Amino acid sequence: MKTIALRIDVDTCRGTGRGVPRLCGILKKHGVRGTFYFSVGPDNMGRHLWRLLKPSFLWKMLRTDAAGLYGPEIILMGTAWPGPKIGKKYADVIRSTMEAGHEIGFHAWDHHKAQAKLMKMSAAEMANELEKGLAFLAGVTGGIVRTSAAPGWRANAQLLEVKMRFPFEYNSDCRGVSPFYPVVDGKRLGQLQIPVTLPTYDEALGRDGVTNENYNDRQIGLLSEERPNVLTVHAEAEGGKCAPMFDEYLTRVIAAGYEVIPLGELAARVKDEAPEGEMELAEFPGREGVLAVQKR
Repeated sequence: MKTIALRIDVDTCRGTGRGVPRLCGILKKHGVRGTFYFSVGPDNMGRHLWRLLKPSFLWKMLRTDAAGLYGPEIILMGTAWPGPKIGKKYADVIRSTMEAGHEIGFHAWDHHKAQAKLMKMSAAEMANELEKGLAFLAGVTGGIVRTSAAPGWRANAQLLEVKMRFPFEYNSDCRGVSPFYPVVDGKRLGQLQIPVTLPTYDEALGRDGVTNENYNDRQIGLLSEERPNVLTVHAEAEGGKCAPMFDEYLTRVIAAGYEVIPLGELAARVKDEAPEGEMELAEFPGREGVLAVQKR
């Protein structure tokens, strides 16, 4: 099964306005499609600066040269004033991405809030964030969004249950090894989970000898031919400074016989045979804090 399901996370104004069109161009060049998860509410990503007080987050920012990777627009956005509404400013980008044949998914209304405060939200607060974002995306795309992905893989059992109120066919909220149907309090939920199986650029760079020069070699070396591979790229990274690297990656994996598909296509292939499984909160290599991980 030489398959790579491609997830593209879009977190910011800069990623949407600059990164998404560039990524669409790269994907068109290689004749492949992916699933774009859009953040559509206020861009308050600069508020993550407060996390610099945590040593693990500070080290991540240093080893990835975050200032050079993301630029001052992202690093400072929404720190001293409310950030601009991403979807309102770039509705045409979202629409053109859909028209190019890519799958459109929901990432967040307020990405910073969803990533930093999810674990403390009530079910009502979670539902409100989802409702606002999905209503906006429906207005832009003219249809119902069938998939979502939790920012930073910050998800818990309550979020999975809240998502069952919405018409998602599948979600990508955790890290893991293979698709599964989550079991919460002994109950099987009907929305398939597609875990991300491969490290992201910001997780790998600067760890275990990984550099920009050998990053693609390391990533390709992690691919499995026995099960689906699920890769997350970011519009802010692979649609920016890392675009040439990602272009090379696609050239190499396609030449090696790998099929690159949207997550929805993978979900359709495995939905009838995916087993039940559980999700837990745990620390994850290259990430600060805990995130949702498929329980083995």
